[in-house]
Amino acid sequence: MKKINILLLLFSMLTNVVYAESKIDVMFSPYDHSEDLVLKVINSAHNSICMATYSFTLPSIAKALVAAKKRGVDVKIVSDYRSNIRKYTVTRYLANQGVNIRLNDNYAIMHNKFIVVDNKTTETGSLNYSQAATKMNAENILILWDNPQIASKYSTECMRLFNEGTILKASYQF
Repeated sequence: MKKINILLLLFSMLTNVVYAESKIDVMFSPYDHSEDLVLKVINSAHNSICMATYSFTLPSIAKALVAAKKRGVDVKIVSDYRSNIRKYTVTRYLANQGVNIRLNDNYAIMHNKFIVVDNKTTETGSLNYSQAATKMNAENILILWDNPQIASKYSTECMRLFNEGTILKASYQF
């Protein structure tokens, strides 16, 4: 085991943080292709996706989530209430497509931005799922592939936030 891994393992024991080795991808926008990497995470799903969002405006991400639902993936999304209730947003589009969406207004801001796929892969960071975040802002994403220990913690939090949210019902607006 490398020296850094031993230090991380000791740190995790002292702080109750889960540490396990996995493949990790790190990207920074606007210079890297962060949107492509998020799409890769979503497209890797076979069974489940749990996603927590604040600002969510990227059509490509929405289309990938609808495609995942159509191939039988259980897709659950929880998003910030105030950022999504007053306008026709991607979350409303997804609700209209039958995706299970809940809006959470239990906090000043539900500012989480992460995706858990198949309870083993986690994407997280500062990146909102928006055009500005991927093309103009200085943002970061971290993906922990095949790491069920970390994914379990994120999945538990995602479901907690999802379960305390309000269902966003389909309402077609033209």
